[in-house]
Amino acid sequence: MARLAEYDIEDGDGGAVLTLSGPYLVSTIGALDGELRKIDGPIARVDLSDVTEIDTVGAWIACNIASEHEAEITGASERAQRLLGALEGTGSEQDMRPERLPVWTRVPDAMGEKVYNARSGIVGVVSFLGALLISAGNLIRHPRRFRTVALVKQLELVGVAALPIIGLMSFLIGVVIAQQGAVQLAAFGAETLTVNLVGRITLRELGVLMTAIMVAGRSGSAFAAEIGTMKLTEEIDAMRTIGIAPMEALVIPRIMAAVLMMPLLGFYASCMAIIGGAVVGELMLGIPFWTFLSRIQDVVPTYDVWVGLLKAPVFGLIVALAGCYNGMQVKGNSEEVGRRTTLSVVAAIFAVIVLDAFFAVFFTKVGWA
Repeated sequence: MARLAEYDIEDGDGGAVLTLSGPYLVSTIGALDGELRKIDGPIARVDLSDVTEIDTVGAWIACNIASEHEAEITGASERAQRLLGALEGTGSEQDMRPERLPVWTRVPDAMGEKVYNARSGIVGVVSFLGALLISAGNLIRHPRRFRTVALVKQLELVGVAALPIIGLMSFLIGVVIAQQGAVQLAAFGAETLTVNLVGRITLRELGVLMTAIMVAGRSGSAFAAEIGTMKLTEEIDAMRTIGIAPMEALVIPRIMAAVLMMPLLGFYASCMAIIGGAVVGELMLGIPFWTFLSRIQDVVPTYDVWVGLLKAPVFGLIVALAGCYNGMQVKGNSEEVGRRTTLSVVAAIFAVIVLDAFFAVFFTKVGWA
């Protein structure tokens, strides 16, 4: 069994003597380092005569102790003397931590750096859109290259497979809107206006908006993860090598699927929310279920339906672009896949909400309020 490094403190002529013994190597002094740092008493001399082996780490510890206690090093072997000589003058009492700038300086600096670095993201998005338009033009010129099977598969994944979760979410949202709206309207004796509230807010705003958020979290993240993994495993490079354009094979079918399915999913979500509101009307307000549904046709203007249907494909385009773009930007390691997937969801939801606010102002200005 290898001997471990040891130390001993004895009183000697002129003060305490710290005697180091055994091998002072990086592999043997790990447990001893903490104890040596805790020595408080003044040390007059550090004796290395009993040290059997020593390396740079051991010499640094001896040198550090001697410097801290202003002690003399004695008994050093020839090798120890060479190492101690090499370490002489390397110590520094300067504060190694960088100066911390005040918050009113750090925050603007950080924000400015982020804004400055955003230029590369803008250039990347513009380049991606340009490549997408070129690929779409090539498919229009050569329609036989369009991958119908890939589009149908994505239609199933984005649309059909999402029906249960979107239906349940929308139904519960309709229940919440009707219940909370009825409670507030009851103070004015206007519980019957719950029909107007549920119908207009779901068909015009929440149906499409909540669907876009759900699609961003479900399909947008899947687009980024799938394409990002293919980019990381060099499958996309292999596709280019054999003459397959990744934009045509991977990106365009996903974008088309999201654009085509969002109006259908948005209308379906609005219908499920109205059904949820009708259930609350039957149970809480005494409004018969079928009467609630028929009343929707009278109180909801037709343009509310068109507002929702016009916003839906734009939201689908934003969600698909965010997912595919971030997937194509993956490089380096697997951690980048997770980061880009998260970024795609955040960017898509943020863009959808901002666009929804612009649409609300626009349709109000044109008289569809």
